[in-house]
Amino acid sequence: MSSKTFYIDTLGCQKNEYDSQILGADLMKAGCRAVMNPEEADILIVNTCGFIDAAKMESIEHIFDMARIKGENKKLVVTGCLSQRFHKELSDEMPEVDLFFGVNDYDDIAAELLEDGPASGKVEETATDGATENRDKVRGSAEKVLHYKDRIIPKGTYSSVLKIAEGCNNTCSFCAIPAIRGPFRSKPMEECIREAEQMAADGVEELVIIAQDTSQYGIDLYGEVRLPQLLRELCKIDGIRWIRLMYVYDEGITDELMDVIASEPKICKYIDIPIQHISDHVLTMMRRRSDKASIIRTINKLREKVPGIHIRTTLLVGFPGETPEDHQELLEFVKEAKIDRLGVFSFSDEEGTLAHSMPGKLEQEEKDARRDEIMEAQQEVSLELNQKKVGMTYEVLIDEAAGQTDDGDLLYIGRTQYDGPEIDDEVEFCSSREHQPGEFVRVVIDEAGEYDLLGREI
Repeated sequence: MSSKTFYIDTLGCQKNEYDSQILGADLMKAGCRAVMNPEEADILIVNTCGFIDAAKMESIEHIFDMARIKGENKKLVVTGCLSQRFHKELSDEMPEVDLFFGVNDYDDIAAELLEDGPASGKVEETATDGATENRDKVRGSAEKVLHYKDRIIPKGTYSSVLKIAEGCNNTCSFCAIPAIRGPFRSKPMEECIREAEQMAADGVEELVIIAQDTSQYGIDLYGEVRLPQLLRELCKIDGIRWIRLMYVYDEGITDELMDVIASEPKICKYIDIPIQHISDHVLTMMRRRSDKASIIRTINKLREKVPGIHIRTTLLVGFPGETPEDHQELLEFVKEAKIDRLGVFSFSDEEGTLAHSMPGKLEQEEKDARRDEIMEAQQEVSLELNQKKVGMTYEVLIDEAAGQTDDGDLLYIGRTQYDGPEIDDEVEFCSSREHQPGEFVRVVIDEAGEYDLLGREI
């Protein structure tokens, strides 16, 4: 076994990256060795995303890329959301793949891969909870509780995710995640803390809290939401400097949670709230629990109780039945609410969702035009908000060295506490001193663009 090498190609969201780290740890415990070049690997693994059409196509392209370099003595394995969701179709169309696994099978993959001889088969059918029928190998199922598992966090990692729950109990009509990842299940608080302590010992300084819906943390285990209590315990861990909250639904943002964000210095004054739309007509069709009034009330209360908080959200335009009036209402909201960080997606018609059978679907050209109009409005909002930061000084976490200026100063790119890794604004600054990624410095802002700030270290 010690001679086996593996390469994991991870696509999609932070949750997939997290799962790949767990799988990598299991393979290394079994005596395998990770390699950076797929051509050097005995086992090629593609961890796929199957959320929207663009992600599905990217995953398929990567599978075929791996198939081209497979050779006779390598195993090609496909796992992740696409494999969970379309296992039979993929198995029929991709004879090059030796094994398919779903998102609930990570405990079994290492043992299966290291069996001698040919692959033992492919899944025929998978139920939505991850259980399988008509199979010729063991498959996992959606656990009732998400437990702590070892991960391989690359050396030098200073920002990493902590997944506190898996699955989702929401029934949004456009989303396939509950069918892919199963029901909502929390990781016990003591295991979350243990994992965060290990991450801090490994050098992680920014903890990014993720789940499908972090606001519901603990409801299944304790009969009540315990996100505020978990955050207070995580703040006690030495070595952690920033704690960032992602995917918090607005109906779960309580006064207690706002108080914790406001009072704990380690918690970034930043929150991701996926609101999707503002029109009550569209929100009802989407089967969202929020309405326009509750969303605006939550935003206003957050800004009141946590001064300076930056709110991130994502919007979905072109939903079946979305009228020009609905779109105009959303556009006016973007202009008036002045959300600090905002992304927009065109509706993707996903098989197996309620929205797939809804009437009133829009042409792709119209959906994209609506998306572009929202983004143009947000660019103006973002520029206006960034210009207010000129002359102010911020603590910046360095992400990369970016060369030198014409004057010989060193250039760096980093983020403030108001910006999530890889998705939000950046700060480009010059300094006379040498720094490494993961260091914190103070930067005064001299210029502002739509999505970037320019400054210098002080």
